[in-house]
Amino acid sequence: MDGVDVPGRIAVLGAGSWGTTFAKVLADAGREVVLWARRESVAASIRSEHRNPDYLTTAALPENLDATSDFDAALAGAQAVVLGVPSQSLRENLQVFRDAVPAGVPVVSLAKGVEIGTGLRMSEVISSVGRIAPRRVVVLTGPNLAPEIAAGQPTAAVLACSDHDTAVRMQLASATPYFRPYTITDVVGAEIAGTGKNVIALACGMAEGLGLGLNTAASLITRGLNELTRLGEKLGALPATLAGLAGLGDLVATCSSPLSRNRTLGSRLAQGSGLEAALEANGGQVAEGVVSCRSMRDLAHRHGVDMPITDGVYRVCYQHETPASMIGVLMNRPYSPE
Repeated sequence: MDGVDVPGRIAVLGAGSWGTTFAKVLADAGREVVLWARRESVAASIRSEHRNPDYLTTAALPENLDATSDFDAALAGAQAVVLGVPSQSLRENLQVFRDAVPAGVPVVSLAKGVEIGTGLRMSEVISSVGRIAPRRVVVLTGPNLAPEIAAGQPTAAVLACSDHDTAVRMQLASATPYFRPYTITDVVGAEIAGTGKNVIALACGMAEGLGLGLNTAASLITRGLNELTRLGEKLGALPATLAGLAGLGDLVATCSSPLSRNRTLGSRLAQGSGLEAALEANGGQVAEGVVSCRSMRDLAHRHGVDMPITDGVYRVCYQHETPASMIGVLMNRPYSPE
């Protein structure tokens, strides 16, 4: 689009699976990308071997993707900043990063979560802790399984920002032949959908681990979408957002794919692993649904929204209920119109 100021140099803070993958997307889109890794050994491997030794080990990273363990160096001259750190450590990281973030640039959030205790969505944490105006905060969400995107498989995504022009700038900065971003202004809907889908994926994984089939999975996905939509609307989200890529699209991908960390964790829980053992078997990668079931449940209670699947996942994770019992409780709820 003529006249749009597309960021040329972009800093990505966080070298996990999704941070590394989105850095690759940006580099493939022709941006000058610097990826910040907490450990210098990871940064050095990306620079010299074009591989992330801890995540996406089979993905070849572009030569125009640089890496450093010095966040000041990563942020110097950046025309956009991407935050790829986990949701529950975002506040802590922002307190370190915020003074080095260049003024006025778009800040993209990859984190999907609601902060425990405060009930703040990630964009709200970024604005309040990072002292960044909401119109600069862009939320990236959608059906984004990192290994598939890193392999160049086609996908669509959503960039949500209250300022349409800022979303368009990041849309043009990240579009590639395999990564097609759309823009919306419904940040609330994008974040509630992106957080809640991990919880529903845990439930679907539990059903899979119990040997249950597609009828059960489809029921959990559609009823899960129903409860996420109820909460989203209560907070001001648009139903269309929950029915689109940010909601239904992400739910289908995360609840169906064996690449989903949350679905895999749910399956392990149903097969008898305790929560700590199941998390350890996840290879150190974060399964956000374990935290999100707690924060989403708190948010729902605060606003008087009934979310039975989220409640059930919370009971399994924190109150030692079995997945089989959770399914039984859901099936024995009072009958009602859909």
